[in-house]
Amino acid sequence: MQYEDRVDALVAPKGSLEMLSQDEISRMSEDSGSLHELFHRCALAILNCGSDSDDPQAVMEEFNDFEIRIVQQERGVKLQLKNAPGSAFVDGKMISSVREMLFSVLRDIIFTYHEYILARGLENASSDKLTNVVFELLRNANVFRRIQHPDMIVCWGGHSIARHEYDYTKRVGHELGLRELNICTGCGPGAMKGPMKGAAIAHAKQRVKNGVYLGLTEPGIIAAESPNPIVNQLVIMPDIEKRLEAFVRAGHGIVVFPGGAGTAEEILYILGILLHPKNAGVPFPLVFTGPKGSADYFEQIHAFLGDVLGKEAQNKYRIIIDDEVEVARVMKLGMEEVRQYRKAHHDAFYYNWKLFIPEEFQHTFEPTHEKVRELNLHFDQDTHLLAADLRRAFSSIVAGNVKAQGVAYIKEHGPFEIHGDKALLAKLDALLQAFVVQQRMKLPGSVYEPCYRVITD
Repeated sequence: MQYEDRVDALVAPKGSLEMLSQDEISRMSEDSGSLHELFHRCALAILNCGSDSDDPQAVMEEFNDFEIRIVQQERGVKLQLKNAPGSAFVDGKMISSVREMLFSVLRDIIFTYHEYILARGLENASSDKLTNVVFELLRNANVFRRIQHPDMIVCWGGHSIARHEYDYTKRVGHELGLRELNICTGCGPGAMKGPMKGAAIAHAKQRVKNGVYLGLTEPGIIAAESPNPIVNQLVIMPDIEKRLEAFVRAGHGIVVFPGGAGTAEEILYILGILLHPKNAGVPFPLVFTGPKGSADYFEQIHAFLGDVLGKEAQNKYRIIIDDEVEVARVMKLGMEEVRQYRKAHHDAFYYNWKLFIPEEFQHTFEPTHEKVRELNLHFDQDTHLLAADLRRAFSSIVAGNVKAQGVAYIKEHGPFEIHGDKALLAKLDALLQAFVVQQRMKLPGSVYEPCYRVITD
């Protein structure tokens, strides 16, 4: 079936944000600069959700004639679209899930700007304050539910995975859904879409009518990982650090599928937190899994984590290969352990307040060449602190690969230079090279130009 390439439309809200103040509309207008540019970029990513591109610059160039503006009317606001991607419409009418997510973007950008960036900067905020900010952002998006049993499984993994790996993520999602568990992912394609798709089918079989498919993203990466249409709750967090904290605060357990630098960043984030002494007794089910053909990938990850973080880090997770039923059973049993712990410590089921997250994992890290060079990648420090800077190193590579600002930095100044201990960086470089060979840095078939250089001290 052929659809129009471009569509003009006037769109009313669905799901959230029917009213805006004159001040909010003014700040989001085309004349206001950066805030409108941010909304424009995120809105285009939502409307272009059928795309298989992970190059945000290419998307912007393809739709360089796309325009969006807010129209204030007597009964609320509408969005005026010009030259929008035709894949977001059927017979001239916008697809319902796209419309919901489009207004979710507007809601989150306005709330973040007015509540935090405009009113009270967070650059020097305390750990507790940052945790409360994440809570308020999720609450504003109506994410929280009053539940009797923990049931939110976070699924991490790459957006550019092989077909057999994608099919496996669907099978795992299906088994999780059959056990009436819900799914939270980064909301994009690949390992973020597969578990939601599998769970949606399983929920239909179990007659679960209120299944949750929560997508958490952030402005820097949304254009490279446009939300998949199964997402029924979308939240745009202000940056990667708050996105990661939202995962572990709202989720009750994590399943990790094969991926690239972004997945390695996520693994280091959760392990760095779980390795902190204050979290020694906090249950948090963590499983690494993939199909039989991905066993080598997890052997590489496991060896790297053992070499740089030690045996204690390896003890924080289980590796399960080619057994979706066992993955789901482990997660289901883990939910009961989480439930008992939360009840005993009077902690909420919908938000993990008891988990301690050090400030090193919370404050925004915006990769620049200077900041990347200054990362402390040496063994002579606490393990959780090493994990924090390794997480930043992988975050820098993600930025250089797919985020518009990071790509621009690389284009202007050349690759990021990663400095550190010779033995540590040898392990890091070997892992990154394996990701390149396995085409885990870019979509299959595209040529990868490294955005980094590993330099030993």
